[in-house]
Amino acid sequence: MRKTELLVPASSLEVLKVAVKYGADAVYIGGEAFGLRAKAKNFSPEEMKEGIEFAHENGKKVYVTANILAHNYDLEGVRKYFKELGEIGPDALIISDPGVFTIAKEILPDMEIHISTQANNTNYETYKFWYRLGAKRVVSARELSLNEIKEIRENIPEDMEIESFMHGAMCISYSGRCLLSAFMAGRDANKGACTHPCRWKYYVMEESRPGEYMPVYENERGTYIFNSKDLCMIEHIPEMINAGIDSFKIEGRMKTALYVATVTRTYRMAIDDYLKDEEYYKSRIDFYKEEIAKCTYRQYTTGFFFGKPNEETQIYDSNTYIKEYTYLGMIEKVCDDGLYMIEQRNKFSAGDEIEIMKVDGSNLKVKVEAMYDEEMNPIESCPHPKKKVYLKLDAKLDLFDILRVKEN
Repeated sequence: MRKTELLVPASSLEVLKVAVKYGADAVYIGGEAFGLRAKAKNFSPEEMKEGIEFAHENGKKVYVTANILAHNYDLEGVRKYFKELGEIGPDALIISDPGVFTIAKEILPDMEIHISTQANNTNYETYKFWYRLGAKRVVSARELSLNEIKEIRENIPEDMEIESFMHGAMCISYSGRCLLSAFMAGRDANKGACTHPCRWKYYVMEESRPGEYMPVYENERGTYIFNSKDLCMIEHIPEMINAGIDSFKIEGRMKTALYVATVTRTYRMAIDDYLKDEEYYKSRIDFYKEEIAKCTYRQYTTGFFFGKPNEETQIYDSNTYIKEYTYLGMIEKVCDDGLYMIEQRNKFSAGDEIEIMKVDGSNLKVKVEAMYDEEMNPIESCPHPKKKVYLKLDAKLDLFDILRVKEN
């Protein structure tokens, strides 16, 4: 059996540390340019260096995305950026453009390179093409079934790695190469500026009747005709492993720490349970599904893994997420006097009962007995995000424990 990697996204240094602590084997991040999530917070060179050092201290890896489809005016900036990355020392680069790949091999000849899903990797000859050029890993196109991935594994070198998405948002476009955003909003998805028009509501206008907009109905359920459900393969880890996939990739470089902690912890438990005892893993499927639903999601599908999706993989009546829990903050400091410091993210109050997510997979119900501001003045609530707050709780907590509350 091939070694299985759990690969998790991080939008910021805080989220990177959460991903590492909650069970990721590797984390992928973006710098301030040349990645496909321009609206994410992304990492400055200083943050990237700190994040990579933190990951390496914990025995984890960090991959940096540079997967735009580059234009001429990007190339000199790419050269400069790769020289900077050579000093920072990530474990691999994720690239889709052959020109950017060529520059990477020139500037960083010893750097491991992974080929992004943006390169539309749908057959084993494409994998072998990139392998001959020096790529270590190729990310499978979203449009592949598990049978197709298994056939790729059987036809590529043993030491070549396959990475596949197993959880997160699905794009309507071919392996994410979307032109809708550039056409409709002037923002190029292939340069990291997607406006997500696949989530918008649409109408039809007949050519000879300009101005007359007719709603689009799909079984009279709604007009969000491009809005896909999210991918979730938590029930199908055995099939993913048997297909020969080396790296299980979570989507979401714009997600919160709560999302990353919830998804990472659940998949970590599920993968480890399966590798230890398949029957035990099967007995806990309902538990994994219950846990994975404690972060935002759009309903779930298995995507293309078991064949082409049908009308059941779309959500026609809404473009909103299901949200069962609200993120309150994370334990950033354990004080000598028994107080805990967090940077508060959403409002809660003294006297509230909240839930604590722990790294080991357990959840605790605790009561907020008292709250204090940074000057240690008692306060009743913390309504303003990003404020440092000290809490007295009726339980013993640890660094990186996450505070959340169930929605009414």
